Amino acid sequence: MKINNLSPVKNSTKKTKRVGRGCGSGHGKTSCRGENGQNSRSGGGVKPHFEGGQMPLYRRIPKRGFTNIFKKDFNVVNLERLNIFKDGDIVTPKELTESGIIKKARDGVKILAKGKLLKKLTIKANKFSKKAVKEIELIGGKIEVI
Repeated sequence: MKINNLSPVKNSTKKTKRVGRGCGSGHGKTSCRGENGQNSRSGGGVKPHFEGGQMPLYRRIPKRGFTNIFKKDFNVVNLERLNIFKDGDIVTPKELTESGIIKKARDGVKILAKGKLLKKLTIKANKFSKKAVKEIELIGGKIEVI
């Protein structure tokens, strides 16, 4: 089977309605739009969110909260994920991206203390949790805040 052999199943498709082709066609004169009104005019009709004059949904729902436009979005990496590196390696955000631990670079990297770290590593990141700092230094690793 090839793409050029494919076709829809019989009776699964309808012909499009051809409007405005004269009175004899049955779809002439007003082209199935009716006589008058907003929808009979070209460019007529209402916007998708218009509710016929009723107070629209986006105005009925209460607006609450606050969005901080200065918020920093950090990539979070747990200690257990760093066990893929060898003893004595220097782990930077670039190495984390290359190894696939981080998919997309954001505002920085934060190291958290979930799981056990089994290797001595020098880790360079933007932020560390207090517990992660203890765990890394307990093993003999080093920390550098970028």
